[in-house]
Amino acid sequence: MKIKDWLLGLFLLALISAGIWIGLSKTVTPAPDATFTTITGKKIALNALRGKPVLVTFWATDCPGCMEEIPHLIDLYKNYHERGLEIIAVAMYYDPPNHVVTFAKDNALPYEVALDLQAEHARDFGDVRLTPTTFLIMPDGSIALQKIGAFDPDDMKTRIEALLKG
Repeated sequence: MKIKDWLLGLFLLALISAGIWIGLSKTVTPAPDATFTTITGKKIALNALRGKPVLVTFWATDCPGCMEEIPHLIDLYKNYHERGLEIIAVAMYYDPPNHVVTFAKDNALPYEVALDLQAEHARDFGDVRLTPTTFLIMPDGSIALQKIGAFDPDDMKTRIEALLKG
């Protein structure tokens, strides 16, 4: 019986040690040094937005999850842009530019919409292939969250508010 208790104690100690090691060894992933070109021709350098939280979302006009997210992105923009939040919606390379431009205008998207004609931004952000894929970038330029699929609006609001409080 004592050996069983000893082995259980050793196992628990190893499990706790592994948890502590994983918690302490989290690496900070910096956002790539990307410069986006919007559908209006404006250049936006991500490193020029340091000091602000930035939401970068990869999307496509034929993506149902992306369409579901757009009202939430508009809401986030309206509620947090004046407090510093920037949103850049990056249309995937396979999405025809004329579809992106028409969609952005028809839906009066208030945030920046960029094209990724050569998939360079998708590669820079870890070879993004699925839409929507969203990155929340902290004011220091590190990636706080990468979410594949539609994000939870309440969770995103909580995260953004925490970054804006700083």
